[in-house]
Amino acid sequence: MKDHSIKLGILKSLSQGGFHSGEELGEKFGISRAAISKHIKGIQAWGVDIFRVQGKGYQLAKPMQLLDQQIIQAQVENHVELIPIIDSTNQYLLDRAQDLDSGSVCLSEYQIKGRGRRGREWISPFGSNLYLSMYWRLDAGMAAAMGLSLVVGVAIVEALELLKFEDVKLKWPNDLYYQDRKLAGILVEMSGQAGAAANLVIGMGLNLMMTDKTQGITQPWASLSEVAGVQSIDRNQLATTMIQTLNKTLLDYELKGMQGFVERWNRLDNFIHRPVKLIMGEREITGISRGINEQGAVIVETESGLETFIGGEISLRPHH
Repeated sequence: MKDHSIKLGILKSLSQGGFHSGEELGEKFGISRAAISKHIKGIQAWGVDIFRVQGKGYQLAKPMQLLDQQIIQAQVENHVELIPIIDSTNQYLLDRAQDLDSGSVCLSEYQIKGRGRRGREWISPFGSNLYLSMYWRLDAGMAAAMGLSLVVGVAIVEALELLKFEDVKLKWPNDLYYQDRKLAGILVEMSGQAGAAANLVIGMGLNLMMTDKTQGITQPWASLSEVAGVQSIDRNQLATTMIQTLNKTLLDYELKGMQGFVERWNRLDNFIHRPVKLIMGEREITGISRGINEQGAVIVETESGLETFIGGEISLRPHH
């Protein structure tokens, strides 16, 4: 794996605020000013906005709070690993599933190969979002994992509510919405044999402070910094609360299954009682969304009455 320690060290210095000259940074890391300049370019390629003023040095365009593994680990029982630059937090845990304790967490500041649903790329500027994956061993096996992305969605919104972020909603099956725009995506990946425990990796990408200039994102998105109720975001506290809530919710799910979650989901459903269309390959179904059932299926009131749809490549959209 590539060594990013100098870039991360420079970022840590800059995240303390103010100007830092190339000379001062060079002395600190034992390299030339030209090498510092090269590292700064590399950091900018991660999507970090740094500007330089002649005679003063470098400064971050906006404040940045870096994640701190020790702060987070001190408050949770789960094993936490922070790998600032990673290909994908989900892939990291999937590759190590055999050796991990259930509940192990991987956090990152920047994903080189972040993935969304259906193999889409997940765009991730350094330090401006929260990338968190948790490994979970589900003893009940693969079949019991059916509604899991719904359960995880509920956990994440409830964690945000604990932190006083209000009006965040869920979109079936695995997105968080704020004012009809995407705020976060959930990706549950699993491996295991029939009849054995399922190895699950639950990944989440949550937009915190994405700028409008972020390249490569086509759909309208929202950032947590816009969400009502809270002035500033403490990323370490956010990560801690997410881990604690996710852990508690998954234990809940193991005990009660989906039935404990139908009401919790429907309370947060962004599209409940609204016209929607479901896109399944070539097929389109329109109707009024009526929440979910105990299988985690979405219920749509169509011309032929209440119909349920589950799994596969189904895309739910608002229908105007």
